Amino acid sequence: MKSIAIFSAVTLLFSANIYADEHIRMVSIPSGYFYMGSHATGENFDEGPVHKVVISTPFRMSATEITNAQYEEFRPEHKSLRGKNNVSSDDNDAVVNVSYNDAVEFCHWLSDRDGIDYRLPTEAEWEYACRGGSYTLYNTGDWFPDSCHKAQRVARDFDPVSLAVGQFAPNAFGIYDMHGNVEEWCLDFYGLYSDSVQTDPMGPERGEYRVTRGGSHHTPVKYLRSANRSAMLPDDRHSQTGFRIVQSSAPLQTSGIEWHVPYQRDDIVISRHIWEKPSETPMYLPPIPYVKAPSCGSGVPFYSHNHQPAVTWCDNGDLLAIWFSANEENGREVTVLSSRLHPGDSEWEEATEFFRVPDRNLTGSSLLNDGKGTLLHINGMEASGDWQNLAMVVRTSHDNGATWSTPRIIAPEHTRRHQVIAGPSVTREGWIIQPCDAGPGGDDGTALHISRDGGTTWTDQWDGAPLPTFTEGATGSTIAGIHAGVVQLSDGSLLALGRGNSIPGADGKPRMPMSISHDMGRTWTYSASEFPPINGGQRLVLRRLNEGPLLLIAFTDHPQRTPEADRGMTFTAPDGTGIKGYGMYAAISFDEGRTWPVKKLISDDQPRFLDGGAWTGFFESDATHAEPRGYLCATQTPDNVIHLLSSRLHYRFNLAWLLGGCKKKDKAVQDQ
Repeated sequence: MKSIAIFSAVTLLFSANIYADEHIRMVSIPSGYFYMGSHATGENFDEGPVHKVVISTPFRMSATEITNAQYEEFRPEHKSLRGKNNVSSDDNDAVVNVSYNDAVEFCHWLSDRDGIDYRLPTEAEWEYACRGGSYTLYNTGDWFPDSCHKAQRVARDFDPVSLAVGQFAPNAFGIYDMHGNVEEWCLDFYGLYSDSVQTDPMGPERGEYRVTRGGSHHTPVKYLRSANRSAMLPDDRHSQTGFRIVQSSAPLQTSGIEWHVPYQRDDIVISRHIWEKPSETPMYLPPIPYVKAPSCGSGVPFYSHNHQPAVTWCDNGDLLAIWFSANEENGREVTVLSSRLHPGDSEWEEATEFFRVPDRNLTGSSLLNDGKGTLLHINGMEASGDWQNLAMVVRTSHDNGATWSTPRIIAPEHTRRHQVIAGPSVTREGWIIQPCDAGPGGDDGTALHISRDGGTTWTDQWDGAPLPTFTEGATGSTIAGIHAGVVQLSDGSLLALGRGNSIPGADGKPRMPMSISHDMGRTWTYSASEFPPINGGQRLVLRRLNEGPLLLIAFTDHPQRTPEADRGMTFTAPDGTGIKGYGMYAAISFDEGRTWPVKKLISDDQPRFLDGGAWTGFFESDATHAEPRGYLCATQTPDNVIHLLSSRLHYRFNLAWLLGGCKKKDKAVQDQ
């Protein structure tokens, strides 16, 4: 059989060979073979190995992507989505905001209407047709002409751009818009390639995601390459993905390697751990790293920037930590990694891959042990890059994280208010509350999502109002400050503290904003707390301890952004004297957040030189200096040990240690 590469010189032969169905032009694609994939590594490792693929039977492919007018004959109600996010307004624009399931149903409808079997193209058929006999990065060569670009960049808000099909010259087979315009659904489950020869492959038999190909408007050009692979949950839909169709009689064969992240772990203990009795003896252990690079050859992706941790305890006694790893925070290479600290161990495991949707940004993760034998993992999921327009997904585990359920979309709109923050909690009503950043800006505040059925369905408590003015005594439907911690008080109301949106205190100096809600997050009242504001590279923790008090962990200042005169806080030394300290501290409230009499730096007398990772970097700690920055998260195990994670380090201490430096009069407050 001759390679299809010999056909690249006869463009006119195939571009003229177009059939006219009643509404959709179909182009004949000859049989042949080609070499699929690329030798790319790093984030594009899944494009290899390059392998030979035989297309045994000629097939027909729609010359363009399915348009709004064509799709809306099947589903007229879709017309209400035209122009969403400034794209796909006209009849001849490629249809978007369709899921894999929508595209399959269209094919069934069209097949019934025309008496011809239509389906989505396989990934191999798509790449074969896209290349048109070429082996360059694009079917236009090793570059994609600027004249064909449709805002090929990462954008938080889309520019108005035409998605009209067939605007530019077709490839050698007479097929239009294979690079850009809109991403296209393929038939296959996403899986890894094998190096064997494949004939009419259709991907693995099972999987969690479906393949998409071709890249889209508002996508960097490198993701438009012929070999580039992406994937989506089959019920996801957004403004960057559409589809085209094929007609083929080829007997498709399952192929490739089923892909699932994480793979089932057979080494996780399932039995319930017997926790030690809580101790009243003060305890503080030196910090240890939980972000540990995987061994070479492990196959686990590990990038330069490791950030935004979440942590929980497991019923088997393990601590489970997750975080994202990326080269760029708004990149598509983002993956969520995990590590475990087993009972009795002194070091965390090496990193393993915990969650990834290929070629999607995954900013924002949380973990929760619901106390009933279930772990919940909630994550943001972007359509392209950046982190403004995220959907939200949830997974559950009933075996301490040895296996996880298929990701399920719980907030399907790719929009603001969905950047998940570590630190969900269960209210006294049994409801789960999950804070999420309300936008990508530092003063966009925090949204609150609530599930009243154990994580099955979720609602954003927002009433749709614009961002309020975060000033003393004002009210609004968004929490003041991003990355907020939220805790339920004894009277059922909610208290939140966040970063940004600082409010002047009585002395006129900026203070961390405090938000109170008496209607489960529908409205909030703002005031200045007694704490200094925090800023870039810093995230606080706010939670209720097992013993009852509220715990805040934050930072005295920002090393680069706080005026020198305002840096540091006065802490109480064990002898009752005042001492100036800098960096990460804990504060304890025994009266539901009205006062915070105990404040203590999270460090000890031992001088240490430490690597805080992410935006923190190297720092020195001692009796008056603690970690200066870091994205914090925390959990408290049933033995009452507080486990605090910054961007790279794990701190362990208990309430008795925090109270060790308080004055006697403050101790009396505790005893009330």
